[in-house]
Amino acid sequence: MSGHRIIPIYNSRGEAEAFLVFPYLFNRSGEWVGWVTPQREVYSVLGNYVGSLTNDPRIIRPRVDDAARPRLKVSPPPGRLTTPATIPLAPMMSDLTHSFVDVLLEEPERLHTMDSGELREDMD
Repeated sequence: MSGHRIIPIYNSRGEAEAFLVFPYLFNRSGEWVGWVTPQREVYSVLGNYVGSLTNDPRIIRPRVDDAARPRLKVSPPPGRLTTPATIPLAPMMSDLTHSFVDVLLEEPERLHTMDSGELREDMD
């Protein structure tokens, strides 16, 4: 993963909670937690839709989402990411309306590692 541009993904409080090395998303520990499509849709390591990547950059999703999105085929996991020692301050972010959820702030469990998470299927 070295040599690729690392983009911090912030929550609405301005804290970097994830890192994007397109198309892969990593948590603060450098573990793979999802990926981003060219259409800026965010999916978990299990292929479940999580939300959309904004220009801020944040991950948001509609609070009420009736769209049935198919589960995507998961690509082979990338290696761990060595997270940056320093992270730029978050840009000014617009307020979210009540109809949207900041995933990294309100629902971080949607982006979990392959070996954890309550949305994971049983391994039997």
